[in-house]
Amino acid sequence: MLDVSLRLEPGDPLAIREKMDDLRTRRAEKQPLEYGSAGSTFKRPEGHYAGALIDEAGMRGFRVGGAMVSEKHAGFVVNVSGATAEDVRGVIRGVQEAVMEKSGVKLEPEVRMLGFEDTEDEE
Repeated sequence: MLDVSLRLEPGDPLAIREKMDDLRTRRAEKQPLEYGSAGSTFKRPEGHYAGALIDEAGMRGFRVGGAMVSEKHAGFVVNVSGATAEDVRGVIRGVQEAVMEKSGVKLEPEVRMLGFEDTEDEE
């Protein structure tokens, strides 16, 4: 059983609305919301940013079938055209290999790939 208690304090509705609008705008500017995705694809490696490592490895826009590293934010794999799970998996593996070769950093997926027999190297 899980219990939780919340204590909320009233706030200015206009200030709350402005804050929500600001967060929504910043998210739309930085994340590829125009395509389907599972969100951020890779965990943040200690001392690095996954998106920057992916950029440095030249993988922004890398595509396998209908899945692609987002042009807007390299930390996202997006569905640009009927991507299959195998397409996404191919992008993840390609990115992992390129980043390891370029920087020596192992990127670990933040997403879980279910239904594949050999997923241990992706976690």
